[in-house]
Amino acid sequence: METITILVVDDHPLFRQGVVEALSLEPDFHIVGQASDGQTALQLIRSLRPQVAVLDVNLPGLNGQQITYQVTQEKLPTRILLLTGYDDEEQALHAALAGAAAYCAKDIDPKQLADTIRAIAAGKYVVCGQTFTIGDFKHWIETQIETARRPYSEPGSPFHPLSDREMEVLAYVVRGMSNKEIATVLGISHQTVKNHVTSILRKFGVEDRTQAVVYALKRGWVKLQDTTLKSQE
Repeated sequence: METITILVVDDHPLFRQGVVEALSLEPDFHIVGQASDGQTALQLIRSLRPQVAVLDVNLPGLNGQQITYQVTQEKLPTRILLLTGYDDEEQALHAALAGAAAYCAKDIDPKQLADTIRAIAAGKYVVCGQTFTIGDFKHWIETQIETARRPYSEPGSPFHPLSDREMEVLAYVVRGMSNKEIATVLGISHQTVKNHVTSILRKFGVEDRTQAVVYALKRGWVKLQDTTLKSQE
């Protein structure tokens, strides 16, 4: 039986210990570390490279979404399972676009959590109680975006509040590119790209890049071309 290495991250000690104890009962699981904040979690993922990291979405410092995005950008081998107290499809879409392999409610029972970990360790994706292959998961993402976008769709070219350069930067953000990569492609400085991204977030009234992507996709201002899933194939 192949052992699956796991990192558990939650800022509530009692909940975190409960997850660790439940998973430790599984003969094929090995808990290699624990953390209570986002920065420590990212450092442990980089150093320990566990097969699966079970992360709370709401963490001090870096949140679960930000950690997931960073792990994806760095092409680290760890697959991310996000646990949340608010399990809905829009948040699940945020998680998927950030690069999470699974998104589950925190009231999940221990057996289902164990099964989910095994599924994503084997290369599958688990969202809203459904298990997907990579192809089916991409289709689910596209369906969710199209369904959410319809109420915002208007004939002709829809209005958007961004400049031409900001739209260009946003298109690369949708493809999962980092600020450094966008700067190289566009031939501008890293700081200039950072300024454009900050402006996009402010104009959209969102907190991070993933939310900006979902916001723009819903309104049809950009199209889903390459997602962070591409780098995980």
